[in-house]
Amino acid sequence: MKVRILVRLKPGVLDPQGRAVHHALEGLGFSGVDDVRIGRMIEMDLADGTSDEDVDKMCRQLLANMVIEDYAIEKVPAGEPA
Repeated sequence: MKVRILVRLKPGVLDPQGRAVHHALEGLGFSGVDDVRIGRMIEMDLADGTSDEDVDKMCRQLLANMVIEDYAIEKVPAGEPA
């Protein structure tokens, strides 16, 4: 089983990396970008018997900083490239 976990900063948490990318885009002449938020995606191959609760626990204990980040878990359908 493959899963993708998207980790991103919670709303209201300052994102200096996103701000730097936004500034760089403006400097390159791209207009119409109102805001940029940077996150990360984690892809994992898991044993078929791994429960949703275990994946959630992985996120809460290690993969996301629950104080400043949110996460979303997506199961990748069989046959779809990771």
